[in-house]
Amino acid sequence: MQDNPGKQAQNTGRWKLLAVVAVCAFPIIASYFTYYIIKPTGRNNYGALIDPRLHPIPEAQLQVTELDGKAAPLAQFKGKWVLLQTGPADCQETCKKQLFDMQQLRLMQGKERERLERVWLVTDAQPLDTLVMREFDGTSMLRVNGDALKAWLPVEPGGQTSDHLYLIDPLGNLMMRFPKDADPNKIKKDIAKLLKASAIG
Repeated sequence: MQDNPGKQAQNTGRWKLLAVVAVCAFPIIASYFTYYIIKPTGRNNYGALIDPRLHPIPEAQLQVTELDGKAAPLAQFKGKWVLLQTGPADCQETCKKQLFDMQQLRLMQGKERERLERVWLVTDAQPLDTLVMREFDGTSMLRVNGDALKAWLPVEPGGQTSDHLYLIDPLGNLMMRFPKDADPNKIKKDIAKLLKASAIG
């Protein structure tokens, strides 16, 4: 008895789809393998690597929205590298420095800068300073559930989420945390390595 031609076509289509997915996923998997598993002598990370399996993005709990209240899940940034900072709307000196550093870190990537997005997750419902919004135009400023954010983002001992800049990869995985009062030049080197190693994002 001959196979059903329709079933054969369906199976062929599935194999083709799997092949396309494998081809698309291979570069990012290879870059992770190179960056995390193969550790050549002399390679140092400035940022602390995070196991994304331990810190998956809790989209439902975070309740991320635009400033006007419209839903804006972090999944919208998939396909890009994301530099992330958090903190209250009352953006004081440290907050402004982080916003400035993110702005400069993106510019320092040169022709690769379009692969990098900047996101500030605002942890309360207070209004933002219009001058800050204008000065750091281009940074996605979103509101988030502060308690859910604290439960998600790992911090240094005795620290808080607003102390750090974080990095999310193009697949939507939280994968790196930079120290408090981080050196932008050292962050730049980590980001440049990742962009060079990855063909995605």
